Amino acid sequence: MGRGSRYDDYGGWPEYVPVARRRANAKREVNKLRKKGKDIQPVEIEGRAIARSFWGKGWCTHLESFGDYSNRLPRGRSYARNGSVCHLGISKGKVEAIVSGSKLYRVAVTVAPLKKAKWTKLKQRCTGKIGSLIELLQGKLSEEIMGTVTDRNDGLFPLPGEIKYTCNCPDCATMCKHIAAVMYGIGARLDTQPELLFLLRGVDHEDLITAGAAADAITGKGSQRSRRRTLSGKTLENVFGVELDDAEDAVPIVAPVRRPRKKAAKKTKVAAKPPKARKKKQIPFAPTARKIANLRKQLGMSKVDFAREVGVSIATITNWEKAKGTITPQAKGLAGLTLLHSQGR
Repeated sequence: MGRGSRYDDYGGWPEYVPVARRRANAKREVNKLRKKGKDIQPVEIEGRAIARSFWGKGWCTHLESFGDYSNRLPRGRSYARNGSVCHLGISKGKVEAIVSGSKLYRVAVTVAPLKKAKWTKLKQRCTGKIGSLIELLQGKLSEEIMGTVTDRNDGLFPLPGEIKYTCNCPDCATMCKHIAAVMYGIGARLDTQPELLFLLRGVDHEDLITAGAAADAITGKGSQRSRRRTLSGKTLENVFGVELDDAEDAVPIVAPVRRPRKKAAKKTKVAAKPPKARKKKQIPFAPTARKIANLRKQLGMSKVDFAREVGVSIATITNWEKAKGTITPQAKGLAGLTLLHSQGR
């Protein structure tokens, strides 16, 4: 039978393959791909919750809000939870994934770029209201901005008509369980790498942190924390009727007033200042799989926490801990490992 049949070549239902055997088979096949140079990035979910962050939850909730998706997505929820998404790579406008079923299936998801008009409107509505890039990526935003970026029709998340997907499995359903698992896998990936949502939609997240927003963060017009920190600056603006920087530049220089000299007082011995505490020197760290795994365990961190501190994805930590020989991470990852190594001494 052609593609779309749910029967095997003998006219019966496909043989059920237990999860344990599926995962063992998938691990063997994925290792073959890894040896051929494929950058494998598995989706690993700890516990029942697929997503925990603002961006990860936002993605899943958005997709489930559409009737067609809400009926089809649950088929892939258990697949995503049990580690069946062996690889998920996100690039501009595209997601490529490998999902373990009775065999390995390849899933491709394409997402249309965010329309210029929508992106312009989003930037205008966010100008001056996001204090920093960290606040944006961590989802620590005001309710107004959170509502803006996650708006069902005008936010960052794609509409069903902007998403296309394919899977090479024989299931005739429009969205098979392998595709559904990948859709949830995207939400899980956004937990640790929220910037990938902007990459997927073809926009630069740094555009939301404009010069105006940076100035607002300094002068107290931004987040609530910023307002608490800069109350005195705001007071200066109210008094002088100018921006804070202008007020500082406009302070007149007053000539010093000469005063009669006083007789020099007798010198008294001043206690020697205690020596400044030396900063803890960062010891160079030559990472290997065993050293990285031992460092994470020594610090008592889960892969999620460790990845966040190092500044890389959970998939990268997993790949590092499974690697053989010396690892050569990128500068950002090496800096994070070295810092944690110094702290753990």
